[in-house]
Amino acid sequence: MPNQDQTARIRTGHGFIAALDQSGGSTPKALRLYGISEDAYGSEDEMFDLIHQMRARIIKSPAFTGDRVVAAILFEMTMDRAVDGIPTAQYLWDKCGVVPFLKVDKGLAAEENGVQVMKPMPDLDALLERGVAKGIYGTKMRSVISAANPAGIKAVVDQQFEVGQQILGHGLVPIIEPEVTISIADKAAAEEMLRDEILAHLDALPEDQQVMLKLTLPEVDNLYKPLVDHPRVLKVVALSGGYSRDEANDRLSRQTGMIASFSRALTQGLSADQSDAAFDKMLDAAIESIYAASIAG
Repeated sequence: MPNQDQTARIRTGHGFIAALDQSGGSTPKALRLYGISEDAYGSEDEMFDLIHQMRARIIKSPAFTGDRVVAAILFEMTMDRAVDGIPTAQYLWDKCGVVPFLKVDKGLAAEENGVQVMKPMPDLDALLERGVAKGIYGTKMRSVISAANPAGIKAVVDQQFEVGQQILGHGLVPIIEPEVTISIADKAAAEEMLRDEILAHLDALPEDQQVMLKLTLPEVDNLYKPLVDHPRVLKVVALSGGYSRDEANDRLSRQTGMIASFSRALTQGLSADQSDAAFDKMLDAAIESIYAASIAG
């Protein structure tokens, strides 16, 4: 069973979810934006050491507390590492009051029918067992929708809920994330198809099960309100999806009951060479703006 204090924090807590889960493919870009170029590290291990230092700096900042950040999504290597000698997930909850989630997908398959489903996850049960042992509350897994293709969207949602059942079986809460690409011409149509497909799956869930949803900010405001209100949904969170922080915040503030789960929009402007005071001030401003948009709806 999920930790009831953490469930209450997600359900009623004012704030947003910090996505600190860049993985192997997106780490070089995240470091580059942070002011660390690829010639600053000579191996993957060194690269992950540097990204962990960045994440630890964010987590340890006085701006990063449960007052405005209800949860954080971690990459597997971040879960396996420590902050000030304390395992990261434990540090988040015990020191910050922030609920820890774990990214579990292994990336995307090749595009088919306008979508990318997740690659197979043969070691998922073992990863979930490790997550439970380390104090993880829930998981996140991402697929991508790049066309309003009914067969493709159905395949994405079918897979997300199938894997979601496996995650629920370990007592963890899955964040189901079928991201709609923000640049496609038929985004609004894709989002309507996606909402209806998710609703059908939610209606089929047993009464004692709840999932979370992480969705691209929609073209039609409050398109996802039926999902927000569904009894099988603990929380609906929004991904920034490549929108700037200002645009993401503006779109989010118009959605009733949705909160943010931003990654790039959270770390925008942070730099390795900033003093701690400058870093904390910029992070505080970012957190405040995302928090304000999250509680506006």
